[in-house]
Amino acid sequence: MDIALFSPSSLFSEGDGEEDHVCAGEENTDVEDTHVERRHQFPGMDLIIREFSFHQLNANLLWPGTFAFAEWLVQHKSCIEGRRIIELGSGTGALAIFLQKSFHLDVTTSDYDDIEIEENIAHNCRVNKVPVIPHVRHVKQYANLIQTISFLLKCYKPSKGTSSYPPKENNGDVVLPKPAFLMSWRRRIGKEDESLFFNGCEGAGLEVQHLGSRVYCITPRENEKSET
Repeated sequence: MDIALFSPSSLFSEGDGEEDHVCAGEENTDVEDTHVERRHQFPGMDLIIREFSFHQLNANLLWPGTFAFAEWLVQHKSCIEGRRIIELGSGTGALAIFLQKSFHLDVTTSDYDDIEIEENIAHNCRVNKVPVIPHVRHVKQYANLIQTISFLLKCYKPSKGTSSYPPKENNGDVVLPKPAFLMSWRRRIGKEDESLFFNGCEGAGLEVQHLGSRVYCITPRENEKSET
């Protein structure tokens, strides 16, 4: 794992007031009673994504922050080209599918420990003509999420000369270290929740850097990295 991507929409309840993303084409509500199929516009392509009409774990919708994050990643594609990526909180799998089709990346999806989510991601892969993306399950809670991030970052052993802490710019482009946790904090989340997550990361020995456009990079602190 070189980069972990995260758009944390499925961690929080609905009803945050954020505007809906405008989809291209028409909805297909006849797929199943429990699903709705929509055509969504991503940079350079349309994807057909099956979403849950309702899901108890809130992994049902494709949130607007996903599209903003996709735009940012396209603008800074050198950050992700040629890297292995795990996406935490994949929901429908749309972002991972977009990255696989656009950049042919080695991507792994993950979300709650729920077979319906995993099967729906696999369905969306097949509909959009990409190989079914490997998937792992995790649990819903800040503490466990932070523990997972910390483990993934600190257990990674980059080749000599490949790490660079913290992220930096080169000719206007962002250069990320290996490994890195890249996340989009797009939804209208309360300051208390936001502080809880970021303070938890810092307490776990991780460094949080804002890269702009509500995109953040999380890496191990240099002293924490040297101790592992």
